[in-house]
Amino acid sequence: MTGFGNFTGRVVALHIAVVALLFALQFALPAYHHGIMARIMVLAVFAMGYNLLFGYTGLLSLGHAMFFSAGLYGAGLTVYHLDWSVPAAFAAGLASGLVLSTAVGFLALRTTGVAFLIVTMMFGQVAYLFTLYFGDWTRGEEGLTLSQAARQLGPLDLTDPTTRYFTALALFTVVLFVTLALVRAPFGRVLIAIRENEERTRMLGYDTFRNKLGATISSGVICAASGAAYVLLFGYFGSSFAAVQYSILPLLWVLVGGAATTLGPLLGTVLMFYLVDLSNDLLNSRFPDWDVSYLGIVGVALVLLILFFPKGLLGSVRDRWVRWLP
Repeated sequence: MTGFGNFTGRVVALHIAVVALLFALQFALPAYHHGIMARIMVLAVFAMGYNLLFGYTGLLSLGHAMFFSAGLYGAGLTVYHLDWSVPAAFAAGLASGLVLSTAVGFLALRTTGVAFLIVTMMFGQVAYLFTLYFGDWTRGEEGLTLSQAARQLGPLDLTDPTTRYFTALALFTVVLFVTLALVRAPFGRVLIAIRENEERTRMLGYDTFRNKLGATISSGVICAASGAAYVLLFGYFGSSFAAVQYSILPLLWVLVGGAATTLGPLLGTVLMFYLVDLSNDLLNSRFPDWDVSYLGIVGVALVLLILFFPKGLLGSVRDRWVRWLP
């Protein structure tokens, strides 16, 4: 019992230290990076939701942009067209993710493997086409912008950089510890067992469909929370957020940081966001005449990462050196 208590204490202390570091960065970083880090924390929540299904349950999805956009449009449209308050709009975004993930889960989980990937991608494409079809409400690819007056949380102005940063940090902290609790609970252990050997898990008496459905719904609601927070904090939403590339991005962030690690999604999001930003700036400033895309630099970095850290950064660190990492 003592060893287990110490293990839990180290894990919790690590997560508290990460949150404290993010809190301190608000006072240490230049103003330009405040907005970037706020965006990263919101998108890291998206990656954490994806990681719950992919990393812990072993279900590869290419349709998670629909859950993110469900939260995005659920919150954004209610504010833009119905003048709902920020808390009510955020709740609408969560409800949209809950309804959509439940419906998609019941249907998509009747398939496995590549078929599941294809089905989720098809559902995601349908969601994307819906945002274009109802262009009178969504403005399609052009999108909509929320006014400053609409983005007030009581006395707080979500357009203020400091308020936006700490709101993003609050959301990230809540989802981080909720995710940690889920994966360390019996439910999380069952998900890992399903990932490793679903048939054996079923033979042991567990209802694998119900547990996978629970993982899908939890993942969808977390991703919807990210989408709802994104539109309320940054004030823009459009159909591009529902496109298939927004389903690939969280997969990339999770693979880089380490699948089935609680802090891997944050690390992967930070690294990929800054890698793209810095490589793009480097090419534009140092080599403006070169007809080279920043994606070349990103591609080389990813190849090197896969060669030296095949399980992602934190996943490989856990396997090689720090076994207690969650």
